[in-house]
Amino acid sequence: NRVDITTPTVSYTTLEELSAQCEAPVVFIYISYKTGLQGKNLLILKERDVKVITDLMMGGDGTNVDDTELSDLHLSAICEAMNQMMGSAATSMSSMINEKVDISPPTATRVDFGEGLDEAALGDLSGQLFARVSFRMEIGDLVDSEIMQLYPISFAKEMCANITKNMEADSESTSNDTEKKAGGQSAAPQPQMNQQMGQPMG
Repeated sequence: NRVDITTPTVSYTTLEELSAQCEAPVVFIYISYKTGLQGKNLLILKERDVKVITDLMMGGDGTNVDDTELSDLHLSAICEAMNQMMGSAATSMSSMINEKVDISPPTATRVDFGEGLDEAALGDLSGQLFARVSFRMEIGDLVDSEIMQLYPISFAKEMCANITKNMEADSESTSNDTEKKAGGQSAAPQPQMNQQMGQPMG
């Protein structure tokens, strides 16, 4: 199936704010960065979207999933899908910060905000202010939904600082290369001019 995503939007949020916005159960997917960047982020998908994605992965057509109970098989399959997706994102991040970036295998759990949050399961993500990266995802005619990634503010700042540092280094390197080339081009004609000036007239 064709998958399309929109350009992400970024905002601040807390899990308490999300709990007031999310009516249906969701799936939390925990992703830890272990090399290049140090930190965790949280990917949030609607429960129905997880069922559709995993049904497609297991050979189904993605329909008639509403009456299906979310099982450990669904959670395992969505972890594998997100492992591939976030692995690709880590590869892109590596080129952006010019350093190898690796993630640990994701873990997933179903969360019903109406039943309250399990702070023990959230670990050090509990009670934090997050940078929320939201984008719309379409999968054929089956899914038209929003996916969210939550980055703790300190982790988001670290990512941005690394990216900015690398961009500035690239810009400085490009500027130096340009100056060297420009200097070489201006100096090249000089010997020829001196030679011409040294030739006797007539």
